[in-house]
Amino acid sequence: MNLRRLSSRMADEMSRSAQRETSAASSTAAVAAENAKLKSKSIWPSVLRWIPTSTDKIIAAEKRLLSLVKTPYVQEGVNIGSGPPGSKVRWFRSESNEERCINTVSFDSKEGSPTLVMIHGYGASQGFFFRNFDALASRFRVIAIDQLGWGGSSRPDFTCKSTEETEAWFIDSFEEWRKAKNLSNFILLGHSFGGYVASKYALKHPEHVQHLILVGPAGFSSESDTKYQWVTQFKATWKGAIFNHLWESNFTPQKLVRGLGPLGPNLVRSYTSTRFGSYSTGTTLTEEESGLLTDYVYHTLAAKASGELCLKYIFSFGAFARSPLIHSAQEWKVPTTFIYGYLDWMNYQGAQEAGKHMKVPCEIIRVPEAGHFVFIDQPDRFHSAVLYACRRFLSPETDVESLPEGLTSA
Repeated sequence: MNLRRLSSRMADEMSRSAQRETSAASSTAAVAAENAKLKSKSIWPSVLRWIPTSTDKIIAAEKRLLSLVKTPYVQEGVNIGSGPPGSKVRWFRSESNEERCINTVSFDSKEGSPTLVMIHGYGASQGFFFRNFDALASRFRVIAIDQLGWGGSSRPDFTCKSTEETEAWFIDSFEEWRKAKNLSNFILLGHSFGGYVASKYALKHPEHVQHLILVGPAGFSSESDTKYQWVTQFKATWKGAIFNHLWESNFTPQKLVRGLGPLGPNLVRSYTSTRFGSYSTGTTLTEEESGLLTDYVYHTLAAKASGELCLKYIFSFGAFARSPLIHSAQEWKVPTTFIYGYLDWMNYQGAQEAGKHMKVPCEIIRVPEAGHFVFIDQPDRFHSAVLYACRRFLSPETDVESLPEGLTSA
């Protein structure tokens, strides 16, 4: 989600076949065990719980939201084990070393279609792409995941204590997921914080990524940039000091939702109806879409804190990366397309500056009448941008193609 606006608003309002069968069975068992554990702790009926949610409710809300999608899909919990062999990073670890699962949805596609893997942003999950799955699945083999610690994926205790460990939590867990799915040579799309993770993954494992699509990615702007002196000035005020203290204390928007207990759904409803309704920057959600998205968002936010606790280790106050991607631009090995809404609070100029240092093809596409959630605000234009970015995979014989109408190049 929009880290800056959401934090402020809420604070203010606030062998392969056999292997696959074995993996699937193990995944089912792991998910069942995790659900059983949660149920054993929830002896009260959900209506009487302070936080009326559970893993079962997340998956059920996901299914209701994805009922809007016409393309058939398969939902699975992909078993990624209890940690990468030899890793010294404390990812996955909880009170025990039980196996973890990544919630995954895969959509039917035409044989031979290029594979498109989609990673959601901070505070979100794969269901946020519900307006895009049908259109993209008509041209790609679409696979979307909930990152470790979010959505319907496992939520181990977050034990990372540094930026390096925290990045490894997401990068290594994604790599274990890739291995379990036996994927290679795929197009990787990441939104916001998911764009940061996708970028870091592509830097570490470029051999698996054919093309990188970064949608309003976080991490390309540096707080030291003179354009952001206002952040330093704001921190110097008493209000800024309070917000900065909350940030460094890892006070996440999700904590506010949980703290409100049974009133949490009302706060989420207010956010979704405002952001994607009356003050939408693009096509507004229908009443049905809004209701289903609100229900889904609440359950994903209110569940056990896990991946969300990455916030202070990855970003400083104002959503500036502690390890800015612009510093790695010269190491880029994967052709990249950036997509920004005209009203995106993530500044496309950071991508422009990074592009000057990249030694691989790089282009920046901007979408009018769209904000940070460009794929919800302007789904048709977003699809056009993605298809244009992937033109060499979809139509190899086409060397030159003009930018689709309704899009601009930066």
